[in-house]
Amino acid sequence: MSMDTIQDLFEHGLEDIYHAEHQLLDALEDFEENTEHEDIARAFADHREETEDQIERLEEVFDLFGEPPEKEECDGIEGLLQEYEEFVAAEPSQEVMDYHNMAAAEKTEHYEIAAYGNLIPLADQLGLDEGADLLEENLREEQDALEELKELTEQFEMDAIPAE
Repeated sequence: MSMDTIQDLFEHGLEDIYHAEHQLLDALEDFEENTEHEDIARAFADHREETEDQIERLEEVFDLFGEPPEKEECDGIEGLLQEYEEFVAAEPSQEVMDYHNMAAAEKTEHYEIAAYGNLIPLADQLGLDEGADLLEENLREEQDALEELKELTEQFEMDAIPAE
């Protein structure tokens, strides 16, 4: 694919976040299963449902753009998920795992927020007003999820985790 136009850039970014959201759908299930803290696990389950809705919205944007939904491997998310898998393989204590799950999820939220934040002005410039609105809805959900994770992180009892 050539990268000579705003349309090319938009399509590339849309395919990238579409792939990322699919990868994160599975990752959120792993985060939930690997978390014992009930409120945190519930937050992952809730965000997984939101992610399913976000994927549907992305498919609507593809339709508005006149292209079938396609995925382009998202190296950014793949790297974050590989880092997560390597951490899990180290078999940390459950308390450390719970905290790391929140940190890993926060990293992915930042990535998604940046991706949507970059796509919205491109959609606007291409005259895809309805598509920009759908992307904006996904962005707001990602921002809300990040805030919820930050609040949970602040409430997390780290007393059980040794400092050294």
